[in-house]
Order: sequence, then structure tokens, then C-alpha cells
Amino acid sequence: MHARLLASLVVTLVAVFNGCPTASGAGVKITRIQYDPPGVDTHKNSSLNKEFVVLKNTGSATVTLTGLRLEDKGEYHVYTFDTFRLGAGKSITIHTGIGNDDRDDLYWNWGFGDIWGNDADTATLETAYGHDVDQCHYSGGGMAVNC
Repeated sequence: MHARLLASLVVTLVAVFNGCPTASGAGVKITRIQYDPPGVDTHKNSSLNKEFVVLKNTGSATVTLTGLRLEDKGEYHVYTFDTFRLGAGKSITIHTGIGNDDRDDLYWNWGFGDIWGNDADTATLETAYGHDVDQCHYSGGGMAVNC
């Protein structure tokens, strides 16, 4: 435990002294989960890409998401951000299926069925060191939840 905290501190200090923004995710919120998209769950890519999570940078500065992880309950499915910066006030949508990443949409590239449970699930955004940045839980009964 202490070694993990010390490693986190060292990485943060190196990044700060090198003038690099850290991947703390400060100000980034899970704002929406589309967990049961309209239509039949075909488990095909077109259906999977209608399942998504939206993150928003609610802060006043650009945030580096590199290394942050988005997970479902139980950490069965984990999306780790490659090099990515989210501008102040901007949102990014992470789709379950396969696609080409751009400034507005990222793709989990999961081709094996749904990630988000239709009955209930919890989305957690956390740092590479396991510190929660944000979390959103839902209990089903619809198609989506605003967090």
C-alpha cells in the first residue's frame, strides 16, 4: 500500500517538474451511460456502438486522460485511455464496439457483446493507481441514465 502511494507521488512529481500535465482526471465526470440502446441487442458492432459512456471535463483547463481507466462493476471490462487530452468544457463518448477514434468518439473495441448490464451496473473512472475519479450507478428500468 505504501509503495503504491509512493510510486504515485514520484510519478506525479516527475510529471510536474517536467512540465507535463498529470492524468488525475480532476474535473472529469461521467455524465451519461446508454446501457440499453433502442432496438434488439444483436451483439453486432452497430448495436454495440449504440451502447456508450459520456465523460465531460467540467473544469476550466485541459485534462490529460492518458492512463485513466473506465470500468464496469467488478472490473470485468476495463477501458484504458491511450494518449488523450480533453479540453475544458468538452465531452468524449466511449462506445462499446469497434471503430476509429477521433476527438469526439473513442471505441472500446470490444466485439464480444454488451459491457453495461441492462438491469444494473456501476461505471467507475479511476486513475492508473486505483483512485476513483468519478462513479455512476444505475438500477435499470430504462435505456440510459444521466449521472
